[in-house]
Amino acid sequence: MVMYERIVVLTGAGISAESGLGTFRDKDGIWTKYDLNEVATPEGFKRNPQFAHEFYNARRKVGREAKPNAAHLALAKLETEHSGDVLIVTQNIDHLHEAAGSKQPVHMHGELARALCSHCGASRQWLEDLTVDTACPDCGRTEAMRPDVVWFGEMPYHMEKIFVALSNCDLFISVGTSGTVYPAAGFVAEALQAGAHTVELNLEPSEGATLFAEASHGPATKVVPAYVDKVLGA
Repeated sequence: MVMYERIVVLTGAGISAESGLGTFRDKDGIWTKYDLNEVATPEGFKRNPQFAHEFYNARRKVGREAKPNAAHLALAKLETEHSGDVLIVTQNIDHLHEAAGSKQPVHMHGELARALCSHCGASRQWLEDLTVDTACPDCGRTEAMRPDVVWFGEMPYHMEKIFVALSNCDLFISVGTSGTVYPAAGFVAEALQAGAHTVELNLEPSEGATLFAEASHGPATKVVPAYVDKVLGA
């Protein structure tokens, strides 16, 4: 059995779907119910901040009630029991990885449980609703607070750390992603360039499926625990 020293795991909306959090691109996904230009762009927020706040306040409430599933738990187990390095990079803004026991997952698209002041740049944990009247605890400005999530047209977080990890990994696992959104869609190519073994664990083949050396398709709660057991030699 091949032993991997440095593992990078990328997770997308598909890993949280079985915890009741909607995905974005399925036929019944979030974007079939909302216009992304209104709730996921800086311009949309500027046009109608209260509408965007209501959208994220509702998601924050659902997120608080969601529980990690077997796929999240399996990745936390991989972190704990693997003798080498494991970095979990997530496109998700929920905290299900943390709830499952993962130590420090990298949230490249921000976190729903944080708020950002667009005036002074302060970011802090935020579990309550946001409105246009919410004052920044740091600078006192109102109409400046927003969810600390990365919207379309904005730069994802922690990219330097992620690319360093990709350039040094020997196993790259992609879980529950569509393979359509960059820069995350390009991570498999970065891992291949580093000589890593690449694995897709997804409900169905992604758009970049041909770039993966190995794949297992099915519900995340089935395919992720099975692959983690394989890596750990269970």
